[in-house]
Amino acid sequence: QVRLVESGGGLVQAGGSLRLSCAPSGSIFSINRMGWYRQAPGKQRELVAIITSGGITNYADSVKGRFTISRDNAKNTVYLQMNSLKPEDTAVYYCNTDRVRTTTGWVYGSWGQGTQVTVSS
Repeated sequence: QVRLVESGGGLVQAGGSLRLSCAPSGSIFSINRMGWYRQAPGKQRELVAIITSGGITNYADSVKGRFTISRDNAKNTVYLQMNSLKPEDTAVYYCNTDRVRTTTGWVYGSWGQGTQVTVSS
């Protein structure tokens, strides 16, 4: 796996905003699809948003209109801008890539370590 480094989580009040970032460590040539997933206590991990290398995006219905996923291909970094946060957005957020081209070849299915997002009411 490729090591994905996430940052930007924290504690915020309902209605507030946070911005998550994720980038791989090491020498990376390109990344295909990048995305964010989340897992709340006692629940399964779920898709939040994904973005292809060409910039096509897809969002979970629960975050449409509030969250925006973007990427900087020059930096191999993906972002998740989260606005109008709700207590039900509280979860550990994980960065994911489906396919990464490294100096040693393609690496499939990498995950970050997760970053906690807590939204208080």
